[in-house]
Amino acid sequence: MDYLFDLLIVLITYLYIFATILLPVQLKKREKISKFQARKAVHLFAGLSVFSSPYFNWKWWPVIIAGTLTVLVLLSSKKSKIKQLKELYDSIGEQAEEKVGYLQGPFHYCLSILILITAFVIFAPDQLYFPIAGIMLMIISDTLASIIGKRFGKIKIKIPWINSTRTLEGSLTFFVSGFIICFIAFTILGVTNPITQVHIPIESALILSLITSALATIIELFSPSTWDDLTVPILTTLIIFLLTLI
Repeated sequence: MDYLFDLLIVLITYLYIFATILLPVQLKKREKISKFQARKAVHLFAGLSVFSSPYFNWKWWPVIIAGTLTVLVLLSSKKSKIKQLKELYDSIGEQAEEKVGYLQGPFHYCLSILILITAFVIFAPDQLYFPIAGIMLMIISDTLASIIGKRFGKIKIKIPWINSTRTLEGSLTFFVSGFIICFIAFTILGVTNPITQVHIPIESALILSLITSALATIIELFSPSTWDDLTVPILTTLIIFLLTLI
């Protein structure tokens, strides 16, 4: 029964991921949404599948799922001979990715999920709320900060060594949304204490959420836009986890 339960979660997870990728691509092809909107839709919804990670009986399933998607995104390029992968690149690729020829940002997005989930499956499979909180910051807070910053950002923050300009409004959005998202992740997976995860008290969830969102905001501010999908979740998760050990 455990084996069948795992297969059911795997099937649902894959169906959800491909739906959240294919729908924006098809809408972009039909000119219903812009490339920016298609990219942000994929960025926002596809990664939410990591919430299934703590519920597998065989802990390596999330690693296999993340690894599969990482390879597929890496193969999605403007020269890909596979029609669907080329369409994915054409639908969500950014101008900054023209030189490298593949979806650099989404690849870093998938790679960071793969690295974090693999590391915690090996070393701390009962504390998956740490990588999931870090991944949620990349998925939701980064998306919201980008949208708010582009639409309402007035106060510019220029960092010399990054290729993009941040805004105070975007960074504040990142911090506030990050705190809420982290608290939800720590509460669902830690405070309510599923069988597979170590319980944490509600006070700890609040403190962890505040520190994690603050760290992520600072890291995102100083990260180049093509690399923040790696730096934000990995560095944030690593630092907050090490702090809890200390």
